[in-house]
Amino acid sequence: MDWDKLRIFHAVADAGSLTHAGETLHLSQSAVSRQIRALEESLNATLFHRHARGLILTEQGELLFDATNAMNRRLDTAEARIRDSREEAFGELRVTTTIGFGTLWLAPRLPALYEKYPDLKIDLMLEERVLDLPMREADVAIRMKEPSQADLIRRRLMTINMRLYATPSYLEEAGTPQTLHDLAAHRLICQNTTSFQVSAGASLVQMLLTYDLHSLLNVNNYFGVLQGVLNNLGIGVLPDYLTDDFPDLVRVLPDVESNEVPVFLAYPEELRNSKRIAAFRDFVMEEIIAYRRKQKEEA
Repeated sequence: MDWDKLRIFHAVADAGSLTHAGETLHLSQSAVSRQIRALEESLNATLFHRHARGLILTEQGELLFDATNAMNRRLDTAEARIRDSREEAFGELRVTTTIGFGTLWLAPRLPALYEKYPDLKIDLMLEERVLDLPMREADVAIRMKEPSQADLIRRRLMTINMRLYATPSYLEEAGTPQTLHDLAAHRLICQNTTSFQVSAGASLVQMLLTYDLHSLLNVNNYFGVLQGVLNNLGIGVLPDYLTDDFPDLVRVLPDVESNEVPVFLAYPEELRNSKRIAAFRDFVMEEIIAYRRKQKEEA
């Protein structure tokens, strides 16, 4: 098959429109249409259903689009490896992690990474869904469980626990609970147990909800829980790594915490020699070591 025609087909399938694909490829709509028609003739197959709102792939078109998607991913990988053959770390680095860890721990530390490697272009993808690293949905991931995907290099970074925190102002006004039963007089701020989160955190919240709480605020991520706590709305269930950046938070009921949650860094085996990956990995490890050292000093 003609590589140029495949490139044009992929752009049309991705855009769902001859016009939009032409704009991306800097070709006229008629030129794009001729190439698609020629490809269909060479394959003796119809690749698109045409209707007033755009183009929809046929079954044969879906098969070809899957193939061009795989080709693009392989080309992206080759491009990344070629770029990474140089000695300095530069270029795009796609990092995925959870909303909580990304906003509350990772993002505040990125200035130090950019200062050291100013030519990095980081695409920070914060979502609870686990992206497929071998399929190149991201270059490197930090997750709250050990990745199960094959062909990944994994490194355990640390463990965290979910604990109860409040501000001094809130506790001064509402009082400090001494037992779990005392929580009934307070507002609990937490993630809903049905929202996507680590099972240890959900289990802790489920246990706390058995204590007939006076009031409840559910938020679907830990960044929102933290904002509620900082605004003196109640006592929040939060990961313990927050105490490094929010030292004024007061731990409530020190004996109450979730089971340990492991934190892993992972990236595809094929990026083992990537300078960008190495720069990010080493940066995260340095920050983790500093975090652990501070924890020991405060213990």
